[in-house]
Amino acid sequence: MSIILQGSTSGSVTLQEPAVAGSTVLDLPATSGTLDRTNRAGNVLQVVQAVGSTQQATTGNTYIDMTNMSVTITPSSASNKILAIVNVNGVYAGQSVTGVQTRLVRGSTSIAFGDCYAGYQATGDQDIGSVVMQILDSPATTSATTYKVQFRSRSGGNEVRVNLNDSPGGNTQLNNDSTNSVITLMEIAA
Repeated sequence: MSIILQGSTSGSVTLQEPAVAGSTVLDLPATSGTLDRTNRAGNVLQVVQAVGSTQQATTGNTYIDMTNMSVTITPSSASNKILAIVNVNGVYAGQSVTGVQTRLVRGSTSIAFGDCYAGYQATGDQDIGSVVMQILDSPATTSATTYKVQFRSRSGGNEVRVNLNDSPGGNTQLNNDSTNSVITLMEIAA
């Protein structure tokens, strides 16, 4: 049996039952709005984000966590994907022979890497760079999952920094201003 809804001025909408045995349930939203399948493939189901602005430095070639650059997401289905977008800004290397390496870690698993050689040049200029990492991850879980950003010096012993800002007017000195780095996670319906 079909149900026909007449438009307020013209036209109509017909609700047609499926040609299958048994019963089918259509869940309607409890509030006003547009009826849509939120779990339709490709839909963004949730977005979480963290912003880090703390200046950090290291001379080690062992990865360390970036402050405030960790975020947890709980997928609604194990088949859904997580689109992770990371911008690490204010990247600086104290020597031209080194660089800043970054990585994105899910739990204890490294899933994306970045590299930037911004640093001291032979002319004395100090360049500030950035690193972008993006990956469509498949965590295959419905448990709370933490993603975090780490960095290290490519050449151990040479200082590297993140979340720095170039001096006003393009001077060759670094000041104490900071930039923001961002990690954004989006759950994508499968």
